[in-house]
Amino acid sequence: MIPLKDDNPTEGRPVVTYFLIGLCVLVFMMELGSQSYRTGELFYSYGLIPSVLMGHNQLPQDLYALPAYLTIFSSMFMHGGFMHLIGNMLYMWIFADNIEDALGQKKFIIFYLLSGVGAAMAQVLMDTSSQVPMVGASGAIGGVLGAYLINHPNARVLVLIPFGFFSQLIKIRALYVLGFWFVLQFINSSMKSSQGGGVAYAAHIGGFITGMVLILFFNKTAKRKTKIMKGPWS
Repeated sequence: MIPLKDDNPTEGRPVVTYFLIGLCVLVFMMELGSQSYRTGELFYSYGLIPSVLMGHNQLPQDLYALPAYLTIFSSMFMHGGFMHLIGNMLYMWIFADNIEDALGQKKFIIFYLLSGVGAAMAQVLMDTSSQVPMVGASGAIGGVLGAYLINHPNARVLVLIPFGFFSQLIKIRALYVLGFWFVLQFINSSMKSSQGGGVAYAAHIGGFITGMVLILFFNKTAKRKTKIMKGPWS
């Protein structure tokens, strides 16, 4: 089930969403131009490594580029390959604009970064001794998906359901599209634990749950602001 677009219009232009997409694309192009991308050293320098963040290990001096806590943020804007980038940016393009529209630009930035932090810590706590670097916007975008599920469960999403020659396009409620995505993360996570794998499913799950919780608080402040602006005469 591949989402292509939703039917949920916004009132303003999602400037921050465009900026985040552009920044991720720019960072990826810079990655491709780096020799250390080909060797994988770039991901150890700027990716989030659980054991390093928790102080169990230290990077060699030639790989050290940032304090470990800052890699929580640098890793959010890096991607491991074209398909990794394209998949994440597709979800960002479809779902982030409505969350930015509801929260406003400044609050959306805060929401996005906090979702990324929640996702990162979920992955770290799954295995604090891991020496595998984590990169990608998936966790923060998972927070956006969680928020979208809370705010717009009945929005219609156009999805492609691939069945070889019998693939078809249909519109499905966001509740089912995002619910399916969330359940799939659990299924893939259990398969990974038994077979191994390179996708940070715990970060996806952690980001989604973080977004669902955060949006409840952000919604309250957004509604309070609207009520004050309307005044007693409205």
